Amino acid sequence: MIRVAIIGGGNRGGDVYARHLTEQGARVTHLVEARAPRLSEVAARHHVPPERQFADWPGFFALGRVADAVVIATPDDQHVQPCLAALALGYNVLLEKPVCLAEAELDALLIAERASAGRVTVGHVLRTTPFFRTVADVLESGRLGQLVGITLAENVAWWHYAHSYVRGNWRASPPAAPFILAKSVHDLDVLRWLAGAAPTQVESRGSLHHFRPESRPPGAAERCLDCPVPCPYDARRIYSSRPQGEWPVTVLTAGGLSLEDALRSGPYGECVYLGKNNVADHQTVNVTFENGVTAQLTSSAFTHNNTRTLKLLGSHGELRGQMDTGEIELHDFLSGKMETLQVETGGNHGGGDAGLVAGWLASLRGEAGVPVALAESLDSHRMAFWAERSRLGD
Repeated sequence: MIRVAIIGGGNRGGDVYARHLTEQGARVTHLVEARAPRLSEVAARHHVPPERQFADWPGFFALGRVADAVVIATPDDQHVQPCLAALALGYNVLLEKPVCLAEAELDALLIAERASAGRVTVGHVLRTTPFFRTVADVLESGRLGQLVGITLAENVAWWHYAHSYVRGNWRASPPAAPFILAKSVHDLDVLRWLAGAAPTQVESRGSLHHFRPESRPPGAAERCLDCPVPCPYDARRIYSSRPQGEWPVTVLTAGGLSLEDALRSGPYGECVYLGKNNVADHQTVNVTFENGVTAQLTSSAFTHNNTRTLKLLGSHGELRGQMDTGEIELHDFLSGKMETLQVETGGNHGGGDAGLVAGWLASLRGEAGVPVALAESLDSHRMAFWAERSRLGD
């Protein structure tokens, strides 16, 4: 049985990766989490004894090599140093995205991996979804002819954006990653994968359009529980309408809080117009790849659904797809016919979370290589850094 240490017991580490690892036959043997109530909660769930619980990652790594692999799912600005420590001990690492907040750190990770017996797999979950794997299979089959362009939309959904990027951990950059890196580095990785070449040029536009103090309705209170103004971003409405035992509600209730207590005292009950956020809420990115393929990505808060929509433009055909429905249309220019494919869409990230863990565990067992080389995975981050510099005019 593969023994895995979880470094960072938040939603991704403690709820998602730990659960899938356990369900797929691995064992969570060590846990690192700075918040004592959360550490106790996740440790109890996975039967991690007190002597294998740590408040910080240096304390865990001081033990030496005591597990087979580690998951690093700490906050965005705390990924690089524990990953370097893990590689120094020869650990294989599943590293949550974004892997870092500065472009120079990408090369530091590559250098450290080359010198280590361990390997880093970035948590790019979209590559393992049935939806995008089917898209890639169609492209590889040659049915579209020469790939010329890709159009991808990251429809964040109004409520999701309010949860994660106005009230949540990713609302301010720094210390968190900018919007295009935090939310859409998955999508940039998909563009890199489908284009089949490294990026050469990136241009981006976008800003924080709406979630600003000047957009605050007259009479709005600082907390939704006290607010008489009808508002689509009312936290009471958002969280009461979601399944209470699932994300995003579990983010609020982690550590034993009730939903009402969380809305009363925590950031998730605050008005979205207080000005505590600074990341973009609508952004476009244009990418040119080495082989001449061009791609456009739009990431926006202002959508009714939480999904990705895609077009592949080829010399002999066009592909259109929507991830949440799993429907893919293939339009053949020669025959004039249209074919519809239907793929499975269940599970977190359309099945990508479970798929990523399955692929990683397979590589640890020697059944397959690392799913994607680190250098290729990091191209997505380079695109995000270039896009943000372009957006800001730097």
